[in-house]
Amino acid sequence: MDYKSAGVDIEAGYRSVELMKEHVRKTMRPEVLGGLGSFSGAFSLKNWKSMEKPVLLSGTDGVGTKLKLAFLMNRHDTIGIDCVAMCVNDVACAGGEPLFFLDYIACGKNDPEKIAQIVKGVSEGCCQAGAALIGGETAEMPGFYPEDEYDLAGFAVGIADEKDLIDGSTLIDGDVLIGIMSSGVHSNGFSLVRKIFDMTPESLGAFDGKLGMTLGEALLAPTKIYVAALRGVKESGVRIKACSHITGGGFYENIPRMLIEGTRAVIEKDSYEVPWLFRLMAEKGEVEEQMMYNTFNMGIGMVIAVSENDADRTIAALSASGERAVRVGRVISGEKGIDLIRAAEA
Repeated sequence: MDYKSAGVDIEAGYRSVELMKEHVRKTMRPEVLGGLGSFSGAFSLKNWKSMEKPVLLSGTDGVGTKLKLAFLMNRHDTIGIDCVAMCVNDVACAGGEPLFFLDYIACGKNDPEKIAQIVKGVSEGCCQAGAALIGGETAEMPGFYPEDEYDLAGFAVGIADEKDLIDGSTLIDGDVLIGIMSSGVHSNGFSLVRKIFDMTPESLGAFDGKLGMTLGEALLAPTKIYVAALRGVKESGVRIKACSHITGGGFYENIPRMLIEGTRAVIEKDSYEVPWLFRLMAEKGEVEEQMMYNTFNMGIGMVIAVSENDADRTIAALSASGERAVRVGRVISGEKGIDLIRAAEA
């Protein structure tokens, strides 16, 4: 009896590490100390000694049941981007610069090529965010996960000067809410998505002219990473007052999190065109509008609040970063919460 006969292939683990090294190497920053294989990742903070009051920010998350889609489509090279995005976007919307990332992969059977594809996506996400992939863990857990399935989670750490934190403390009546477009469903709501659509190769492989791609490709599109976009706004001289990453819970749960007591968000639902994918889900699944806005991002991946005088400059900075952004609403005085209205009701 040995470990391999119990279902854990140590040699496959070594092979996985060798295959992922080239992807990890692409994410390295000068501040990373040591190399792949240490018991812990080390990152120097000497370049931030000039900050008045340095604050570390952290975010952790997983990809959720979107993984089921990756299994069905046998596509594993972008799901890592989702994992990184879910963590670094949370750090960025608090005003932080992501510094480094760690991943955790748990699988039923270690398939080195598949693991390398997952890490390739993680590496791409880290490159987009400017974060170094300084460590991780691949756990082979036979009997706990099916052989062809895995789970993926991650953890990001960022830094900001305390004076630069985005906390909503300066929000006032009349501030403008700007929405930055999403790339699709991102990584939330897939338990409902999988009920709406037939999760079969035929259904997922069907080309949709309005989507311009197959349904599976549209659903699997990786979560957008907004780190560079928010940095561009800051570098334009605009002070972002508040920021919300639209994740699980959609508009109704996430936008109030950016507010302070005595302020309320008013979102105009017709300030932009909701992408076809969300309209298709609502129609096919007979999902009520409120539930759609309480589950999905509806085409807006992040909402930021700025002064009225900074609104046009903010949109210009986001456009220069390659993002499409629109005014979606405003801040008013009132009980902390959110109203979703049509422009005619304003």
